[in-house]
Amino acid sequence: MTDSTRTLVVPKPDLPHIVVVGGGAGGLELVTTLGKKLGRKGKAAVTLVDRSRTHIWKPLLHEIAAGSMDIDDHELEYMAQSHWNGFKFRYGEMIGLNRANRQVVLSATFDEEGREITPQRALVYDILVIAIGSVSNDFGTPGVREHAIMLDTKEQAERFNRRLLNACVRAQAQEGPVRPGQLHVTIIGAGATGTELSAELHRTARGIAAFGLEKIDPEKDIKITLIEAAPRIVPALPERISEATTDILTKLNVDIRTNARVTRVRADGVELQSGDFIPSELVVWAAGVKGPAILKELDGLEVSRYDTLVVKPTLQTTRDDNIFAIGDCCYLVPEGAEHPIPPRAQAAHQMASHVVHQIRRRMAGEPLEAFKYRDFGSLVSLGEYSTVGSLMGFVTGRKMIIEGLFAKMMYRSLYKMHQWALYGFWKTFLDTLSRLLRRTEPHVKLH
Repeated sequence: MTDSTRTLVVPKPDLPHIVVVGGGAGGLELVTTLGKKLGRKGKAAVTLVDRSRTHIWKPLLHEIAAGSMDIDDHELEYMAQSHWNGFKFRYGEMIGLNRANRQVVLSATFDEEGREITPQRALVYDILVIAIGSVSNDFGTPGVREHAIMLDTKEQAERFNRRLLNACVRAQAQEGPVRPGQLHVTIIGAGATGTELSAELHRTARGIAAFGLEKIDPEKDIKITLIEAAPRIVPALPERISEATTDILTKLNVDIRTNARVTRVRADGVELQSGDFIPSELVVWAAGVKGPAILKELDGLEVSRYDTLVVKPTLQTTRDDNIFAIGDCCYLVPEGAEHPIPPRAQAAHQMASHVVHQIRRRMAGEPLEAFKYRDFGSLVSLGEYSTVGSLMGFVTGRKMIIEGLFAKMMYRSLYKMHQWALYGFWKTFLDTLSRLLRRTEPHVKLH
């Protein structure tokens, strides 16, 4: 911590101070509940820290990238949420940790002209929850950082959408015909994000072309390639789901390459280990995740080989009981399991609910309980074409495969559950109703 770092005063020095770093799915649900149950009632001071000023549910990023969703309709202002729910919001990125003094160091923030908005400062805590999510893992593949776009943040998703739209407008305005490869998109990684993006792009690319770009023939000029190193797409899900998803994407003329390893990403395309080259105007990297780099520098906290924080069954970090970790940034192998809890929204939601109770137990001097993860299944949304997935049967305890309208309704309900946790039932209900009644906007974002 530098001499210029200014320590922030705790909002209410006579109360325990709970700091949550990261306003993603789990972090924002957690701090909202803590604000309602502890902040409003004067039992604790609760603070959220995030490097962004707004929240967007991460599973929606592929829709933002494809242009099939207007981000303005789904963004949530942290300052407004804090005002409504009894917690404080501090704008800044965590860049360090002093466990001895219980201080989180926040970076200075600057505007577009380089003027300082907030200085570097330290925030004192009694209980700290780290929920900063994950970032894409490029596995050291040459050219990824320079030429591929990742979908970790709304800014990256919006950047991809602008480049896609600009590529179509450029092709329309140029003198000659559309060149081979000029409007090709390659998606590396056929997990949920890559697979869902390929289906959304099939629809939105045709929507863009339909709005006056008559030079572009979507069937001939726009090609989407999905690359996966494993033998099948969505390899983390049951084989039947993978087969159903493959059938749908094949009918959409998505070029699926399995057992394919990328050796280099170039400005004009992608090189494969087999020697093949795939010409591409746009390349998306969605081939895996790891913890943000800062987690390796947090005053000696234990990290896994995925750069995520290793936690006890209580979700406390192994080297500091005052620090919890939830969501994608934590690493926990449940008792009797072979693999860690997967980085999914449902896991973050369950962890947030668990930590609320554990913080209250810790404040009351009671022993903490172990976290028990329940896998309710997985769903893959292929836009307007279909939704496929598996759900855990509550009676049989076995997973059942679902498709079509019912699967789509279940997929949408996941987002509604997230909104319910943030807004409450009535606001979520009225918002849903208003969206059903409002059908005047174009299906594809054109700016």
